[in-house]
Order: sequence, then C-alpha cells, then structure tokens
Amino acid sequence: MFYYISLILLFIFIAGDSAQDTFYKLREDMVKYQIEDRNVNHKPTLEAMRNVPRHEFVPNNMRAYAYADRPLSIGNGQTISQPYIVAFMTSVIEPEPDDKVLEIGTGSGYQAAVLAEIVKEVYTIEIIPELAERASKIFKELNYNNIHTRIGDGYHGWPDESPFDAIIVTAAPNEIPEPLIDQLKEGGKLVIPVGPKYSVQYLQLVTKKNGKPKIRNLLPVRFVPFTRD
Repeated sequence: MFYYISLILLFIFIAGDSAQDTFYKLREDMVKYQIEDRNVNHKPTLEAMRNVPRHEFVPNNMRAYAYADRPLSIGNGQTISQPYIVAFMTSVIEPEPDDKVLEIGTGSGYQAAVLAEIVKEVYTIEIIPELAERASKIFKELNYNNIHTRIGDGYHGWPDESPFDAIIVTAAPNEIPEPLIDQLKEGGKLVIPVGPKYSVQYLQLVTKKNGKPKIRNLLPVRFVPFTRD
C-alpha cells in the first residue's frame, strides 16, 4: 500500500513525458495486482486495461486516485466503477474483434473505452446529458472513433442498431430489462447488476440460448440504481 501511495504522490509533482511514464507504470501495477492476481485472465481485456488512460475519465481533483481499486465519484450522483469490476465485466462477455457491443450507462466513458480497444463498434447510452456530453468529448480527444453515444433511457436499448453480440449494463435495475434480452444476438451475452439500492445486488450473466435467457449469478456487487425517464 505504501508503495502504491508513493507512486501516486510522485506523479502529482511531475509533468510532461515523465508523468505519462508514471501513469503507464500505475496501469501496469493496476493490471498485475488488482486484476490478474484476482484471476481475470482474458488477454484482450488485460491489454485494454493497460492501454486506456483511466485518469482521463475522472475529474481533475480525483486523478491522484485514478488507478486505485475503488469506485470514484464523477458527479451527478454517479461513479466510475473500480478497475477490477470493469475488467471482470468485460472479460465475462468474452468480446471479439468483430463484435458490436451495447453499453447501458456511459457514465465516465471508461468502460466504453475499454470495450472500444477490443471490439469493432461500441454503442453507449447515458440518461444524464452532462455525463454523456463529457464522455463524448473525451472519446473525441482520445480518438475513439468506434464509440457511438446517445442520450436517453437505456431501458429500451438501441433497437436501431440491434442485435448486439454483447451488452454491458453499469447500473442496477430491480430486474433485467426485457428489451435488452430481445436485442441480444442468439448466443450473445449480457452482464448486468440486479437488485435494489439498499439490498443485495448480484452481477448476473445472461446468455441467450434458443431465444431464451439463461441466467447465472456471478458475484455480489453494489452499483448505483438504474435511472429511468
């Protein structure tokens, strides 16, 4: 822990190329100690987590904590998930280079950027305009040209672009939205936290088999509630 905090303090006082080197070192340590050591071993996910500059997706006053294994506030009552959860959710859908993936809950934009490193197209929906606009600006600055954003109620998905090879939901509804299952390809995977705000939530993996959802609980989690219009 002391070593990790020392690295954080170090990059606060340096600038330019050396700062970028420090951010890279922090990402390497993040992947090794927070993700690989917890048995996430999907190589495209690990490589994406090494490449995406998480510090660009958090508010400036939170950058010192960008690579800590914890959720961080991004304003509007929302958070960026801890790196382990982002990696875990990405790995369980087993994304492929030619995939088209839907994300519900753009938030900071970090999860969409991780997906964009792996798949062909990412479609992401955010109900809070300020977050959607901020994320879109970051995507443009970082040249993520394969991410498509929309402001709206994610419950209904993005039917114009369906079906999707996989869907990731980053907020917790009380039950899985039926339109999202409908928009999943046969054999596709949906990962979603399910449960009320002040009770037990479970991250669930839904696999579409013969047109029907096969649901498996993965692990207990705590996500912000799924917001509706």
